[in-house]
Amino acid sequence: MKGEPSKKGELAKPKGFIGSLNCAIEGILWAAKTQRHMLFHLVVAILVLVGALVLRLTLYEFALLALAITLVLFAELVNTAIEVVVDLVSPDFHPLAQRAKDVAAGAVLLASVGAMVLGYLAVSRFFFAAEVGVGHDFMRTTGNIAVISVVVVVLLIILAKARVGRGTPLHGGMPSGHAGVAFSVATSVAFAEVGLLVVLLAWLLAALVAQSRVLLGVHNFVETVAGSLVGIVTTLVMHLAFH
Repeated sequence: MKGEPSKKGELAKPKGFIGSLNCAIEGILWAAKTQRHMLFHLVVAILVLVGALVLRLTLYEFALLALAITLVLFAELVNTAIEVVVDLVSPDFHPLAQRAKDVAAGAVLLASVGAMVLGYLAVSRFFFAAEVGVGHDFMRTTGNIAVISVVVVVLLIILAKARVGRGTPLHGGMPSGHAGVAFSVATSVAFAEVGLLVVLLAWLLAALVAQSRVLLGVHNFVETVAGSLVGIVTTLVMHLAFH
């Protein structure tokens, strides 16, 4: 239910609970109709819920997925509201208006990453052997420490780039994020029982990723080495301390 027009042509405040509820629903429908990302999130949410039924997830696992879906949709709605308000008060380009939109979009990205983590936890039992139970030491398995290590490496690189202030989040700057993630994964592979050949191939692939960043001119040699060291040292510390 939309508010009735006032004398000035504005929408009056909705009356009662039903009126407020209808306005909230209309806001969600408008966002789904006009925002491509919102529509994408809704489609993914439907697929995830259907997948949860197919996999016969437990109540705890389904609750994690429901929380992840709610988190992303909430962040996308808030981001849309902020963008609309910013466009209203600043129709012309303004650096602060752009910053407000970037921060709001960053909130959606952060919520999406958090949702991926929750989704991984919900289905993590499918990635491990049957004898690996979900107990106190479950998060200290090699696979989980590898995932956590990559997240920590990414966060450290973001902090470093924010301090140095060179390049863009995904292009250039100190240190190289691609090299950091690649060598983090390669280091975790060395702790897995996969054989020497697989370990060597993982390190070779990481080295090729680092080399490609230099050859493409995205990073210089020092930035690539710095990123590689962040990935290796951080992941070594995580595995040695918690495995």
